[in-house]
Amino acid sequence: MPTNHKKQRKPLIVLTQTDHKRLSLLAEQFDDKHADLADVLFTELERARIVADERIADDVVRMGTTVRFTTDLGEDRQVTLVYPGKADIAEGRVSILTPIGTALIGLKVGHAIDWTTRDGRICRLTVEAVSQPRARTDG
Repeated sequence: MPTNHKKQRKPLIVLTQTDHKRLSLLAEQFDDKHADLADVLFTELERARIVADERIADDVVRMGTTVRFTTDLGEDRQVTLVYPGKADIAEGRVSILTPIGTALIGLKVGHAIDWTTRDGRICRLTVEAVSQPRARTDG
């Protein structure tokens, strides 16, 4: 339980039908091994507005997108949101099954969200830019 009791604010998020389906299956697969991470992902999936893949705006974070965000800690980072098997922090590829990855999914440019770090601190990030992959991939 985080020692910082600041209320976490969560903006509305949007997911494509494909991402919602794939992420739901992923959360089910990881439910036994990593129940805490799967629960957070399930919570995000439940609160998301689902749209047809072709109706998602280009400024929305989805699987495979590259996101530049800033934090209340003064960080300015750029990462690509990927599935766990493709994660490589040294290459800037962040898994959806990390606190930061789950916080980013479905946000759009200008949105900010509070998220809990692995060490229990509550931080705030703001999406500054989103770049979609040139060719659609599984992320």
